[in-house]
Amino acid sequence: MSAGPDWILYADPPGTETEHATRFTAALGGSAANIAVGIVRQGGHAALFTAISDDAVGRYTLNALQSYGIDTRHIHAVGGEARNSLAVVETKAENCQSVIYRNGAADFEVTATAAAAIDYTSYGALIVTGTALAREHSRSATLEALNRARAQGLVTIIDIDYRPYSWISRDEARAVCMKAANLCDIIVGNDEEFAVLAGGDGGERLAGAMAQEHNRIVIYKMGASGCRTFHGKEQFFTAPFPVTALKPTGAGDGFMGGLISGLAAGESLPAAVRRGAATAAIVVTRVGCAPAMPDAAEVHAFLSRSAR
Repeated sequence: MSAGPDWILYADPPGTETEHATRFTAALGGSAANIAVGIVRQGGHAALFTAISDDAVGRYTLNALQSYGIDTRHIHAVGGEARNSLAVVETKAENCQSVIYRNGAADFEVTATAAAAIDYTSYGALIVTGTALAREHSRSATLEALNRARAQGLVTIIDIDYRPYSWISRDEARAVCMKAANLCDIIVGNDEEFAVLAGGDGGERLAGAMAQEHNRIVIYKMGASGCRTFHGKEQFFTAPFPVTALKPTGAGDGFMGGLISGLAAGESLPAAVRRGAATAAIVVTRVGCAPAMPDAAEVHAFLSRSAR
């Protein structure tokens, strides 16, 4: 997976507003890292391909990744003024503030040369996030990785993960993300992200059309309204699980971790999507993102209770 891990500071105790906080707890975060943790927690194997800052914060994130059992052999330390991203986040169900610092982000420094050096035959799939496409050198590295993974027969997956602050414009995001999506077998995004790809209205129609092209899987997420999955000419709807959310963050990463874990375990596509939705529902009831990822037993127990 490409894109980088973040260092997250949570206002503590839960419910505290950042401006009134007197203490914070630190945790691993960032979409790619969260997805990797989600997969490993549910029994899979994940390696992260990215760059981190050559400083104490970079070493913190590296140690955190390793503590979760994530393979870090493809993580490169970069010096100079590059820095790991920092987020200051509240644990609140409503009006949750997330302040993100990504000036000179270290993960954008990962290179196409590094991508070309990976032995893709050791893996079954490559997952990329849209954030990794927002700047060079990471953009070229991500596209290089996708092309090499496809050449080796890996399943290629993109989480569109559109963050407006990372891009120069929506038009640039649309062009680059479409280029990457066209190299992928599975495309996952929410209604806003597909609207970006569509250049306005018609995101759901675009999702259906992209699925029919090359018989791909396209998942169109609608937040609390559930998600619609397109597979070739077929489609189905998955309802969300009702839970009392502690905070809104981490749901999308949890969904991807559960989805991929289900597919890797040989579950049917509807079952894997439902597993993704269950994982997302669990994550929003817990503090943090990476620390909130459930293991497989917890997900199966949640699904069993929900079926009663």
